[in-house]
Amino acid sequence: MSAVLQPTLTLQAYLDWENAQDEKHELVQGEIFAMTGGRRTHGRVLLNLARRLAEALEGTPCQVFADSMKLQVADDTILYPDVFVTCSPADLATDQIFREPKLVIEVLSPSTQAYDRSKKFALYRRLPSLQEYILVDPETRRVEAFCRTPADQWVLHDMSDDTAMTVASLACTVPLADVFAGIDSPAEGSTAPAVA
Repeated sequence: MSAVLQPTLTLQAYLDWENAQDEKHELVQGEIFAMTGGRRTHGRVLLNLARRLAEALEGTPCQVFADSMKLQVADDTILYPDVFVTCSPADLATDQIFREPKLVIEVLSPSTQAYDRSKKFALYRRLPSLQEYILVDPETRRVEAFCRTPADQWVLHDMSDDTAMTVASLACTVPLADVFAGIDSPAEGSTAPAVA
């Protein structure tokens, strides 16, 4: 993520500008930052998570969203989470901006890892609705969840050595084999399956 040379913008000015852009940009405390393109492993893990969570949420009042949805954290901050889940009727009726996620997942990359672990997490913690923040690292296959306690403290649960990712806020699990499915390069000499 790199800064775009722009004056500090209001929320509406940012939305008017952003909706006319080909690429995505986050608004962080009034400043615009360009989003960098993800790697294949990032995209694969993101889709795996969205698919498995959508299956787990079938028949519930919650929905999963991924990649290109805007999440408003403050009057001057709009972020694009990799994956998030909301159960809010207001969120489920919106066309463009979500405000009440229950769960946010960021798929880490070498260029964004420090930001996702520090400043971005600090920004997300402003959301009263947020109950869980999960970081997934495709490179090291680490999975770490930060869960909000009733005392408004955040407790780390490292699931990197577990067989499944426990999503406490949604009372479900996703096998780590499913989270990381398809990220290994095909063995040499193998061919892609034929598409009918």
